[in-house]
Amino acid sequence: MEVFSATNLAFILRGFGKTILISVLAIVFSIIVGTVLALVKQYCRGRLRVLSVIASAYIELFRCTPNLLWILFVYFTVNGNDVLISVLAFTLFTSAVMAEIVRGGLNSVPKSQFEAAQSQGFGFFQSMRLIILPQTFRKIIPALFGQCTTVVKDSSYLAGINVAEFMYCSKVIMASTTSLSQILLVYGFVFLLYFALNFSISLAVRSYQRKLVAA
Repeated sequence: MEVFSATNLAFILRGFGKTILISVLAIVFSIIVGTVLALVKQYCRGRLRVLSVIASAYIELFRCTPNLLWILFVYFTVNGNDVLISVLAFTLFTSAVMAEIVRGGLNSVPKSQFEAAQSQGFGFFQSMRLIILPQTFRKIIPALFGQCTTVVKDSSYLAGINVAEFMYCSKVIMASTTSLSQILLVYGFVFLLYFALNFSISLAVRSYQRKLVAA
């Protein structure tokens, strides 16, 4: 059996497309949730301190446990299609990592920026939206992109719960043949596509860093 028949190739590429879809959705939601967690942990004071404690507990819980654990937890406890389950599991885990990245960026913004915003009559949310967060994200883009590559690579864990993503589809094709040479060809193809996607992200980060240095 020819593993790279048109039908098999289309099957594998559909899996690759699903990997990209799940990764993009998980990254977007993780950045949103992570930003909220970082802001709550960093700035909730006084009577709202309990929210900061909850955010801190969430971040530590997910950062100190493996991603695969939460993939299995969501798989067994949530009813939904494979994309929903996958995105939810990765968002739960990755948002904790994103929160610490964002918080590091917030800490790198000089306090004078906050004072300048207040002197202009900006409230907290207006200061964050117009002044602090734009500077924060410019500083943390390399770290965010680094985490993006981690999400893409870790999406291969989803093959363990039979989500028809890139690795799972590749395994199905490899199981259809007993020829070692054809199995190795599929492995090589998987390697090349994963490498091409993540290396492209790395190149984007390097290009951005060069622009920062030149600015």
